[in-house]
Amino acid sequence: MTEPTSIRETAATERDSWPVVLDGELTRLGEATIPAGDEGLIRGDGAFDAFPVRDGRPFARSAHLDRLERSCRALLLDCPRDLIEADIDLLLREAGPGYLVVRTILTRGGRRLSILESHGDPDALSRPARMLPITYEPSVVLNGVKTLSYGANMLASRQAAAAGYDEALLVATDGTVLEGPTCSVFWERDGGLRTPSLDLGILASITRRVVLESVTVEEGRFPLHDLLAADEAFLVSTARIAQPIAAIGERSLPVAPGPETRQVHAAIERAMAEGSIA
Repeated sequence: MTEPTSIRETAATERDSWPVVLDGELTRLGEATIPAGDEGLIRGDGAFDAFPVRDGRPFARSAHLDRLERSCRALLLDCPRDLIEADIDLLLREAGPGYLVVRTILTRGGRRLSILESHGDPDALSRPARMLPITYEPSVVLNGVKTLSYGANMLASRQAAAAGYDEALLVATDGTVLEGPTCSVFWERDGGLRTPSLDLGILASITRRVVLESVTVEEGRFPLHDLLAADEAFLVSTARIAQPIAAIGERSLPVAPGPETRQVHAAIERAMAEGSIA
């Protein structure tokens, strides 16, 4: 697997020790509890967002919390921004050196949970991913919304892993490339970078936005065969920064990582260091 420090592969005992703030109270993940009747659990009814923390300094915190507010408005869910900010301030006091992720979750039952996760993967550049295309049809009513209902995305990842791949590549029923289960996809072909456009219902990733503001990218509706003909390709996300793609199905890409991947990785690292997004 390409993300040995991801939340899916982190030992339960280590996860239990992660600092969390639940409804304003600092505790540990293994001790935090949410009522079993909360519809965030029963129906996946809630919202979340996450931002990276490098050596104690958050990156794009406001941009991610703005998106959390948009997700909550779409779900008709209360989003007490002032309380969330206070929770995160309390949690960040626990942040030591290294690359971490703050994940904030709001449930339909009215619970606030912020977790300091030790699964950021800034070294993903050195671990090219092999991806399996999986047909996926986004729900129009939830386009661009980060809800707790990630079951389909996680199933796609498990299906890819069961077939011997590192990650899934979500593709629409008509063959249009969408995104990864928790990441955006870019590729270089004919001398230019390409990425699926937001009108396909994919997530408006903050890391994706950093890439668009750093280099020239063509957004559009691209068929899978366009990506298969790429000279190089890569994934971007809060946790992985930029991760090269080595293969898509049986098609191996010429280089991983290539020069465009390295350039984008450097641009995201630079944006984080400069704090160029609030």
